[in-house]
Amino acid sequence: MGELSLPARAYLLACDTARDRLPDRERVALLVRAAALTDLVLRGRITDDGGRPVASGAGGTGHLVLDDLLAELAADPHRKWRAWVRRGARETLRSLEEQLDAAGVISLRTSRVLGLFPRRRPEVREPAAAAALRDEVRAALRSDAPVSADVAALTALTAAVERAAVLSRGERRRHRDRLAGLEEQAGAAVPALRKVIRELRAARTARIAAASGGGG
Repeated sequence: MGELSLPARAYLLACDTARDRLPDRERVALLVRAAALTDLVLRGRITDDGGRPVASGAGGTGHLVLDDLLAELAADPHRKWRAWVRRGARETLRSLEEQLDAAGVISLRTSRVLGLFPRRRPEVREPAAAAALRDEVRAALRSDAPVSADVAALTALTAAVERAAVLSRGERRRHRDRLAGLEEQAGAAVPALRKVIRELRAARTARIAAASGGGG
């Protein structure tokens, strides 16, 4: 597959290769956005300034999704990490999918829900490579051995988005201390992603409760 950015690898981890689909596009979009922020941190292209990501350096990264995000950060340096995880997440996901499709990493197919609403279905061209990523993340969580910063980040991001098919809830609980160490290597976007996921879960719970109350 060649050199893939961190958001591209996070996307492949999120794909359900058995069914050629994304299990939850909203969460995957947030994961990809947070991975893009984290990638820029690891490249030394953004730093934390009082709880806000600030772009630094000059020139491009060679990855369009990352360069687009850098431009956004430079144009609006006043938002906090959590806001940047949410902001533009769907657009970043669509852009990444189009680039991975053009590069032959995935094939995008469009189906229609109820014959009306278009839905993108990604087919990973090399499922074995995606499986290797899952194995790498699981090994990083279960071992106490040092891992590279990008593997630490990928593992922490996957845990934060609660992708149970890759890292189960039980595994995340058993290896809580290990995850804390990996997250520290990854930077500020990971705890911001976890907060957004918690907010998303709470909002869905509230909607279900309201619907149940209304139905009574």
